Amino acid sequence: MTPGKLLAILICLALLAPAHAAVATKKTSGTKAGKPTKKRVKYRRIYWNPVLRGSHESLVRQNEEIDRLQLDRIEDDAHLEDLILRQELVAIPETSSLRVAANLEAGRRYCRPWTLSFLQDLSQAFYAQFKTPIQVNSAVRTVKQQKKLRRTNRNAAPEWGETASSHLAGLTVDISKRGLTRKQRKWLDAYLLELQNLNLIEAAEERRQPVYHIMVSERYDGYRQTQIEADNAESSDKPTLTDPSTLD
Repeated sequence: MTPGKLLAILICLALLAPAHAAVATKKTSGTKAGKPTKKRVKYRRIYWNPVLRGSHESLVRQNEEIDRLQLDRIEDDAHLEDLILRQELVAIPETSSLRVAANLEAGRRYCRPWTLSFLQDLSQAFYAQFKTPIQVNSAVRTVKQQKKLRRTNRNAAPEWGETASSHLAGLTVDISKRGLTRKQRKWLDAYLLELQNLNLIEAAEERRQPVYHIMVSERYDGYRQTQIEADNAESSDKPTLTDPSTLD
């Protein structure tokens, strides 16, 4: 190799060196030891610990109450209409303190009379405290409807067996918890828990559906009447005020 060719090669290598360094720098930028760095993603764990937790035992107790009362599990719309005609199921009327979800069919806005008594008491107490109504999202269902529901909601209770849905007997309602404040939910938890401890209801805050599931025992009407009589007795025991102008 002549000195001229050797000099030409050295000049070319000198010119290419800065370009190679720039490419190497670009490839290794933002890496560690030539390996791409992984961005760490932090996940916040959400704990769900409701005051009113549903259970297998609760579902069994609900069905035991249905059997104790010898109530029918409502098969279909014809069976439902028959119970309505016999006034074994009553309509849930909307009031200033009680709303019914707009998507709940007119033929499904029914429940047992004592369940309606519970709804009226609960809604009036809630409205007196917060000046806002509660909402019923679901009430009576038929076996046919429950079977269809289970196709789209794997968490729905079965239509038969010891853990069958108590909606099928008309003594259960679902109360919406969507939009409730922490204070309102705390109040509702306390209200329902007190009645549950008296074995008057079976309540559960559902996790996958934004509702409280509440089965009302037929014993609620007796409890309610006792409360009314106690309130009346307390009112009659209070001394009446005498108008001073009528005194001699």
